[in-house]
Amino acid sequence: MTPPPDSPLTVKSTSAFNGESTTQFKIKMNRAPDWFCSFLAGNSREKRRLGDELATIKGAWPLLMKQRNGGKWTPEDKQRLRVTLRSLSTVSPYLFIWAIPGSVILLPFLAWYLDKRRQRAEKKALQR
Repeated sequence: MTPPPDSPLTVKSTSAFNGESTTQFKIKMNRAPDWFCSFLAGNSREKRRLGDELATIKGAWPLLMKQRNGGKWTPEDKQRLRVTLRSLSTVSPYLFIWAIPGSVILLPFLAWYLDKRRQRAEKKALQR
């Protein structure tokens, strides 16, 4: 079953695949249910976000130990530490999932919850 030409599900073949869009997954797998496409898009989005946050955190240990080893933190170092701590706080739900035995089963529900939270925030931003 192909969507009509004026449908929002119609995408030209020249456009790149966006793994974070439910619509893109729906086009790629037209027989899959909407909830499954939404789940795959949320999973892809959270995987990219987790990678970005972990990249931000990488290299923070030497910076944390700088003062202990006799150095002084510059204002730039302090700003980087703030950014790192914020990134660490956003990654903590994932760390709980992998730290608690058997909690990997909860990972799809965590992705669903974070996706719903993101959608609510987008709606709120559009209403303003």
